[in-house]
Amino acid sequence: WEILGERKVNLGLDHDVIQVGSSEGVFTKLKIKVRKSGINLHRMVVHFGNGEKQEIEVREDIQKGSESRVIDLSGNKRIIKEVDFWYDTKGLLNDKAVVILWGRH
Repeated sequence: WEILGERKVNLGLDHDVIQVGSSEGVFTKLKIKVRKSGINLHRMVVHFGNGEKQEIEVREDIQKGSESRVIDLSGNKRIIKEVDFWYDTKGLLNDKAVVILWGRH
């Protein structure tokens, strides 16, 4: 597993993007790890280097210090351009979650 990027998320219902790019290589699986506070991850959209995208309904409650299920990407190994994710947070004002995107070659 390799870290592809991370974001400090806002409180409440929100949307963020993690830019990846071709220099990271090609991937077959993703997962999200969460630090500092928990989130409810609703969905993700993975944008591939060839212009295609994969929409993933996650609907998973991820506690602080834990991770999502492993998400299989469609097709063969693919370059990821960026990943959009939609979530809502569960922390207090000073406990903003940090979401870390991991990829597997």
